[in-house]
Amino acid sequence: VVKTTILTNQVNKKQANSIIGKSAELQRVINLANKSATSDSNILIEGETGTGKELLAEYIHKHSSRVDNPFVVINCASLPDQLIESELFGHEKGAFTDAKSTKQGLVEIAHGGTLFLDEIGELSLTLQPKLLRFLENGEYRRIGGITNLTSNVRVIGATNRNLLEEADNKNFRKDLLFRLNVITLTVPPLRDRREDIIILATHFLEVKSPIRSPKKL
Repeated sequence: VVKTTILTNQVNKKQANSIIGKSAELQRVINLANKSATSDSNILIEGETGTGKELLAEYIHKHSSRVDNPFVVINCASLPDQLIESELFGHEKGAFTDAKSTKQGLVEIAHGGTLFLDEIGELSLTLQPKLLRFLENGEYRRIGGITNLTSNVRVIGATNRNLLEEADNKNFRKDLLFRLNVITLTVPPLRDRREDIIILATHFLEVKSPIRSPKKL
């Protein structure tokens, strides 16, 4: 089962400010995110697993001029090559055995908005050139299609890997990395911002433990 997230302008303002923490390290990243949101450049978000990379990408989208358009998420580590290509770029009817109808890709659905590629470091070398072409000129083809289509999206990638090292080891294309990390943001792990631990713990207690009404006498 393919799991993607499509966020529209129905999300309220309170959710747009959902990054929790007051540490200097986190505030520095948020300040950079605010500046990045005013740009239309592609962004690479680095950080360990569980540091909130998707949350930061969502924050950037909600503070950008694209806020009224979709925020679309796909996890590049959870799908095989053919399926992720179909999810990203769509396919034409009859392109393969189970293609019983034409399907829009996420780059098309995200038109005018933001496409978040989670764990982009897991993307295969077979698919990387196709993503590179899209980043270069906004053009793509559905699987089985012969027509070049275009879509205007901002791409935000996230990874827990060092993509520069991956590129040196020929596991990730340097030209794709160049196109993607026009702006690079690094989310610090919680161990480097310990003053946020109590704030986060209090928040999760409030969310997970609703206040019980007192028993009647």
